Amino acid sequence: MEPILLAYIGIAIMLGLSGIGSSYGVTISANAAIGAMKKNPDAFGNYMILSALPGTQGLYGFLGFYLLSNFLTSDITWFAASAVFGASLAVAVICLISAIRQGQVCANGIAGIGAGYDLFGRTLILAVFPELYAIISVAALFLIQGVL
Repeated sequence: MEPILLAYIGIAIMLGLSGIGSSYGVTISANAAIGAMKKNPDAFGNYMILSALPGTQGLYGFLGFYLLSNFLTSDITWFAASAVFGASLAVAVICLISAIRQGQVCANGIAGIGAGYDLFGRTLILAVFPELYAIISVAALFLIQGVL
């Protein structure tokens, strides 16, 4: 096996799992929004923003690909390919889990807003916590770039 193949496998896993996580997270919160609209249709803007929030982890997977794309050359070393694979795998798993969990936080906030409570700002603040770890994983890619 060539080292470039290992690097591309890592990139593919990162893009795939971060996208899957975002799809699940957005679906979880959007399902809650549909239910909440039955009770409080006037808060659709709040529902939409909270439903879209878990979609950012999929963007982080793409950003990770962009950050690592300079290293994807035919003469990549085994060390660099292993670093790309490991970093990609870390971003993939973190984005997968954080998007799903963020979707659950947003869904709970949406349900509360649908019940008539003023929870948009508080939900937005709490929903940032799972996202923080996805952001940190992408920030780690910057550090890994300096090593390669």
